[in-house]
Amino acid sequence: MLEQLGRPIEEKLTVNIVLHVGTLLAIIVFYWRRLLALLGEDRRVIGLIVVGSIPAAVIGIPLKISATPLLESPVTAGFMFPLTGVLLVWSTRHQVGQTSCRDLRYGQALIIGLFQAFAILPGISRSGATIVAGLSMGLKKGEAAAFSFLLAIPAIGGAGLIETLHLLKESPEGTPLVALGVGALVSFLVGWASLAWLVNWLQEGRLYRFAWWVLLLGPAVLAWQFL
Repeated sequence: MLEQLGRPIEEKLTVNIVLHVGTLLAIIVFYWRRLLALLGEDRRVIGLIVVGSIPAAVIGIPLKISATPLLESPVTAGFMFPLTGVLLVWSTRHQVGQTSCRDLRYGQALIIGLFQAFAILPGISRSGATIVAGLSMGLKKGEAAAFSFLLAIPAIGGAGLIETLHLLKESPEGTPLVALGVGALVSFLVGWASLAWLVNWLQEGRLYRFAWWVLLLGPAVLAWQFL
């Protein structure tokens, strides 16, 4: 009985790990030139990424380990979706910045990291929140997107590691490698296409269009939960 009750949790963890791997690979492939630049003229960005990752580590790791129901609550998502929409609309009120990632101050990187930590709540878009934060710090559109997804690499990698440790602790039965491989491939392709689409819309000043979707989705989720 306990084994039957535990298997859905194990399967969910396995799926989450596969999705993390696919998404992480999509970011690495999409931004491979920027990653190589970290070894050269963009070396300073490594320190900025470390500082920006601190809030997610301090806030996110304890919440992930404790598995608080808040992180899986549809009600929380229903309240947070409109907040994501407000952030996206608010971003259109900023003038286009002229700063590159390497010119950020460490305090600014920390603020962007706080937005990323806040996005651990369901319904808050991690990429949306960090891109908006980057734009508010004066980053150029492409630079805001680049820093957002460079910052995602340790965040996604860390979340995947935590879930892997949980999975190993549960000692799950073997999952077919073919199924895992297909899942990772689909996650990679969807992640890469979504990333290209998001960056294109950001450059064209159309990011706010995502706002209308989440502004409507939030009340719909709340109505579904309460009614």
